[in-house]
Amino acid sequence: MPDIVNTEQAQAWNGPEGVHWARNQDRWNAVNAGFNGPLLDAARIAGDSRVLDLGCGSGQTTRLAALRAPRGHATGLDLSGPMLAEARARAGREGVANVSFLQGDAQTYGFEPGAFDAAISRYGVMFYADPVAAFGNVGRALRPGGRLAFVCPADAALNEWVAAMAALRDIVPVGDFGRPGLPGMFSLAAPDRIREVLTAAGFTGVTVRQAEAYGEWGHGAADAADFVLGTGPGRHLMEQVGPSARTRALRTLTDHLRAHEAADGTVRLLSTSWLVTADRPAVP
Repeated sequence: MPDIVNTEQAQAWNGPEGVHWARNQDRWNAVNAGFNGPLLDAARIAGDSRVLDLGCGSGQTTRLAALRAPRGHATGLDLSGPMLAEARARAGREGVANVSFLQGDAQTYGFEPGAFDAAISRYGVMFYADPVAAFGNVGRALRPGGRLAFVCPADAALNEWVAAMAALRDIVPVGDFGRPGLPGMFSLAAPDRIREVLTAAGFTGVTVRQAEAYGEWGHGAADAADFVLGTGPGRHLMEQVGPSARTRALRTLTDHLRAHEAADGTVRLLSTSWLVTADRPAVP
């Protein structure tokens, strides 16, 4: 991959974290699928649109965008080789032909100027080392008048999966969950920060509105707890404590998640995010 500046992210997503997400793509899609429709609607994808999906992961949103643009094309970009391999395989199995996937860093990728009508992202734009540079590069890849739409997490306290992890604070060193303005999951949690970044990157007409959706984290509290602790952050916490603390953490998280079991056993947690749109200025 040429011109990678987000090197820590590249290492993570081409290592265990990327393998985990690729292996569990269906589970992660079940967690986040409630935002797919609002995101794609906000992007105003037409039948012949050329769409860029930023941080596309295993490509669900890329494929959905391609289906909305049967005479167009959707391109997914991600740092993760393992997830892109799954994205290509799934597109082939589903018969989605008007889609392609690229491995690279959105902050520096050499996009053809004006190559896309819309850029989208479902939780793929929070980790840039220099977000103004990254969104500026994406903006140049859009045609004049092109549209940007993405979903990013709102305040940590508004997300039930964060509350679930915080329930372990007396057992493992949970810490905080990132601060607005710093690279990380909640780097764009403050609406003013979103507007500041996108305006500095050359976008206009920035809108930020709250969106909520329940994600499905597993079938039964024990299954969901095991999944959560198998994620990158979960593994990191478990590696810092001994076997007895790990056992206690799993039991505590399972007990916490029982309150979120639906009648059919599915564990549903509410996620609160920002649905953001912006435009590349049209040529005067």
